[in-house]
Amino acid sequence: MKYGRITGWGKCVPDRVLTNFDLEQMVDTSDEWITTRTGIRERRIAGEHDTTSSLSVKAARAAMHKAGIVSADLDLIIVAISSPDYLLPPVSSMIQDQLGAHCGAFTLVAGCTGFMYGLATAQQFIATGAYRTILIIGAEIISRSVDWTDRNTCVLFGDGAGAVVMQACDQLSGVLAFELGSDGAGAEHLKINMGVANPPSHAVIDHGQQFIRMNGREVFKFATRTLARSAAEALGRSGLSIDDIDLV
Repeated sequence: MKYGRITGWGKCVPDRVLTNFDLEQMVDTSDEWITTRTGIRERRIAGEHDTTSSLSVKAARAAMHKAGIVSADLDLIIVAISSPDYLLPPVSSMIQDQLGAHCGAFTLVAGCTGFMYGLATAQQFIATGAYRTILIIGAEIISRSVDWTDRNTCVLFGDGAGAVVMQACDQLSGVLAFELGSDGAGAEHLKINMGVANPPSHAVIDHGQQFIRMNGREVFKFATRTLARSAAEALGRSGLSIDDIDLV
């Protein structure tokens, strides 16, 4: 069996920094309130000319440089994203072209867990022997879907891209175990209510349905209940215990 080992990693964030003190001037909040509840002190915000593809390409090149590979070495590109440049063409194909790669590429949409789904998916291609070198990118420009008058959401989201190169390895290493899950029952608690089922229109824009809306209390309860159980399950599958973990 082949194992998927991470051999390169890179990131790209926009230049603009938005601090909690900046947000104090925009909405009824405080640095102390945000920091104690989220741990966030600042976030990066995309500039006028930033796109998810441009951030992704820079992160990808950094990861490829770290791994010591070139675009011709790539067998597959997986892009985990919920805020692509356009509905069509796929942002994954745009990134593949900008990198000068000649391989398959696809976009994976799984919200906050997208990058984890990307890692797990790449592991399957490597474990079966189908591919040896895969680029996985997680990127978002969420700020353009944020209502900057809504203190429930505007303090939480920022923009950026991260990428890793995963390569086949004979030694036990890399992604040792994973657990994937989904629960769409709480869809109403975190939603942008604009899309195919509710196409853009003057009425949609007037009602602010193009922005993220969140029931923070319900999202927090779900996350704290689910993530601890999921982490324990992944540990069990890997043959490790919590005592073996140095960093979470």
